Amino acid sequence: MSSRTGENGVDLWSQIIATESDDQETAIVYRRKTPQKESQQTEKHGSCIQKNRVSLAPGKRVSWNRSLFTRGRTSIAVAACVPEKEKPIRKNKPPLARAKGVPPQNYEKEHAYFQEVDAFELLEESPSPQNKTWVMGTKNCVLPSHISTVLKKWLHNRTGTASLSKILETPELSVHNVVLDFCSQNKCSSSFIGSTNRIEEIGEKDSQDLGFKIRNLSLSSQDSALDEQWDPLLELLKVCGQSSPSTFSDVISEYCDLQSIAKVGEGTYGEVFIAGGTVCKVVPFNGDLLVNGEIQKKAEELLEEVMLSLTLNELRGNNTHIHNVCPTFIQTLSLRVCDGAYDDAMIRAWEEWDKKHFSENDHPTEFAEKQRFVVFVQEHGGQDLESFVLLNFNEARSLLVQVTMALAVAEAAFEFEHRDLHWGNILLSRKGSETLQFILDGKKMIVKTYRLVASIIDFTLSRINTGESILFLDLSLDPGLFEGPKGDKQSETYRKMKQVTEDCWEGSFPKTNVLWLQYLVDILLQKKDYDRTSRDERELRSFKKRLNGYKSAKESVVDPFFSDLIAASDV
Repeated sequence: MSSRTGENGVDLWSQIIATESDDQETAIVYRRKTPQKESQQTEKHGSCIQKNRVSLAPGKRVSWNRSLFTRGRTSIAVAACVPEKEKPIRKNKPPLARAKGVPPQNYEKEHAYFQEVDAFELLEESPSPQNKTWVMGTKNCVLPSHISTVLKKWLHNRTGTASLSKILETPELSVHNVVLDFCSQNKCSSSFIGSTNRIEEIGEKDSQDLGFKIRNLSLSSQDSALDEQWDPLLELLKVCGQSSPSTFSDVISEYCDLQSIAKVGEGTYGEVFIAGGTVCKVVPFNGDLLVNGEIQKKAEELLEEVMLSLTLNELRGNNTHIHNVCPTFIQTLSLRVCDGAYDDAMIRAWEEWDKKHFSENDHPTEFAEKQRFVVFVQEHGGQDLESFVLLNFNEARSLLVQVTMALAVAEAAFEFEHRDLHWGNILLSRKGSETLQFILDGKKMIVKTYRLVASIIDFTLSRINTGESILFLDLSLDPGLFEGPKGDKQSETYRKMKQVTEDCWEGSFPKTNVLWLQYLVDILLQKKDYDRTSRDERELRSFKKRLNGYKSAKESVVDPFFSDLIAASDV
């Protein structure tokens, strides 16, 4: 758009603007913002064409210092007719000259890290050849059938920040020239359990190579470390005091005549027999056959339960735990590994029980000839709460105080949580004892029993801290446990536990013990076979409500519900 002039060459636009605002020094221009070389030239010289005059001729516009832009086609510029300071032209910095002789950056650490990660991801995800060997450099190493628990944790936590060398508790080392010819088809096996002691025996010079450490985790069949490889079955035999598995007849004959054995109960993973004055729990493991529709337990799982049972034995008053003593957890008298078929007397006892109770378990003759079992030989604790007939409200209170004290002592000693304390896992008997002695954090507690004695059994789902390791069962791997019917007290307790733990079962959550105490109160309110008054029921409901405020069984011990049942004094 060009400026219009009159006959005498007078700029008409300038006259109009001058007459409308003689004193105005600010102009508003509606225009497209198009940079012009000549307007930049005008800025550079700081010249203003004429006071109170704005030229709209192309190439003669004044540049304004402040602009407000809109998303439309038009920009609005408002400014005084003041020359704008020249904007410095931003010059790119020249590249820094590299000094002669400066070595290139070293990325060996980064390269080693990603090589380490890629190597073990290949181990997990790549197809497996039939020869099952690793080629490390020029050395062929035969891979054992199990991958160590340490390596497994790293493989399943690759998204974390911990490197493999940190999990192995070794310095950050590099691995060079590692070619993996063997990898698991789906997931690495659950345990390549090479002896961790082997790492400690490696010299300081060799410890600078992580590849050397991994090769020495019993990877080579020719390596002497193969003899030191950790085998859960051998470890289980060692804990049970055996060099090889026994037969059922050898074990049971130590406690009773074989013909007198009788079955008294069953569970998903095993059978329970009475042998003389003891109870034998028989659990199959390491077999390929499904047991009662469930996958058999592995040796390492049974080993954990065995260690947990032996640890709780320490609470019976030996020299190790004199500050926390409790007689309520069932005593494990012996542990044995057996293989082979059930003895004929055991099959007869199983069938007799089936005729009366209609067993839900598979017949024991379905096991393979080489099936292995662990036999837990324990004291006879009596009948379970489900079938036991309480006499009165005092016995109900005695049951609650003994279970609460037992959980409190185990919490203090081992951060123990039972996590499955339903009415089938509490045994009751009348043995004539008026009181029982507990020691909690060095304080002696004398508890009234009203001649009722309770025993807690079955630590399959339990969690314990032995001081050397934490033993627990990851219940997140069994989602069916939390899918029981709504309104069922036991199923609801499992779901409450999941909320408390946030599905992280390795941690310490003593609140789970409180949840099972509330479950027991509900069971006692449901049972109609003992004498109680409406006042007694109100006391039970009030106790259950107060349990909501306790974070552990140890805190629950001081509840008024137990005030006349516990007498405390210094040891």
